[in-house]
Amino acid sequence: MALARGRRSDSSFNYWPGFVDALSTLVLSIVFLLSVFLVVQFFLSQEVTGKDKALEQLNAKIAQLNELLSLEKLGKLTLDDQVSSLKAGLASAESERDRIKGLYDGLAAAGNDAQGKSSELGKALDSEKAVSARALAQIEVLNQQISALRRQLAALEEALDASEKRDKESQNRIADLGSRLNVALAQRVQELSRYRSEFFGRLRAILGNRPDIRIVGDRFVFQSEVFFDTGQAVLLPEGRAELDTLAAALIELDKKIPSDIPWVLRVDGHTDVRPVSGANFKSNWDLSAARSISVVQYLVSLGVPAQRLVAAGFGEFQPLDTANTEEAYKRNRRIELKLTER
Repeated sequence: MALARGRRSDSSFNYWPGFVDALSTLVLSIVFLLSVFLVVQFFLSQEVTGKDKALEQLNAKIAQLNELLSLEKLGKLTLDDQVSSLKAGLASAESERDRIKGLYDGLAAAGNDAQGKSSELGKALDSEKAVSARALAQIEVLNQQISALRRQLAALEEALDASEKRDKESQNRIADLGSRLNVALAQRVQELSRYRSEFFGRLRAILGNRPDIRIVGDRFVFQSEVFFDTGQAVLLPEGRAELDTLAAALIELDKKIPSDIPWVLRVDGHTDVRPVSGANFKSNWDLSAARSISVVQYLVSLGVPAQRLVAAGFGEFQPLDTANTEEAYKRNRRIELKLTER
C-alpha cells in the first residue's frame, strides 16, 4: 500500500496492476464457463448412455416377441399388423435417438446454448420413455391375444377330433346299411327271377310252339300281325284272344308275387323302317306307342292292375334285322312283353 501511495505521488500514472486484475478476472470467468460446460456435457453423456441401454432392452424384448410371433404366425395373421406398428415405433424411436444425438453434437459446438439444449434433450428422453412404455403395454396385449388364440386352437382341435370320430361312425353305419340293402336287393331280384321263370314257363305252355311268337332272351316277342292290321293300332279279335290268356296269367301271378316287389310288365311297340302312310299317325314312333297303349288298355280292362303295366313305343329304332327285305320288315314289326322291375 505504501508502495502504491508512493507511486501515486509520482508524476506518471501506472496501469499495470489494474490490467493484471482484469486479466485474472477474465481467466477465472473462462475457467468457470469451461467447468460448467464440462459438467453439462458429463450429465448429457450419462442421459444418452441410459437412453441407449433402454433402447437395447427394448430391441431385445421386441426380438423375443418376433420369435414368438413367428411360431404362431399361421393362426395369428391379424397380429402381424400390430408387430409392424411396433417395428415402426421402434424405427421412429431410433430416428428420434439419432435426432437427439444430433442435438448433442450441436451442444458440443455451441456451449453457450447448453441449458436450452439440455431441456430439449430431457423432453425428448421423456417422450422416448413414453414410447417404451406404450411398446411394453402393446407387447403385454399381444401376449394375452396369443394365449387366447392358443386356447381357441386347442378347442378347435378337440371339436375336429370329435367330428372325425362321428364321421367314422357314420361311415361304418352307412357301409353296414349298404351291405344289408345289397343283400335285400339281391333277394328281391332272385324272387322276381323265380316268378319271371314261372310266368314264362306258363306262357310257353299256353301259347305253344307258334311261329309268330318267339322268346328272345327275357322277352316274349309277338309279331304285330297277331294283334293289328298294317298301319293300324286297333286290336284284332284273334289278338284279343291271345291277350285274354296273357291277362289270366298276369292276374294269377300278381296274387303270388309279394306286394313289396316292384314288378311291372313292359309292353314295347316296334315298327319297321318304312314311313307310315295315311293321316292317322305322324310317324312310326306314334304308331308303335299307340299299339303298346292299346295292348295295355285292353289288359287293364281284363282286370290286370294298371300300376303293373308300362307302355313304351320304340318306333323303327330297335330293329332285330337290319336288312331291307320283306322278311326283315316283318320281323321288326312286333310287340314285346318283358317282366321286369319298376
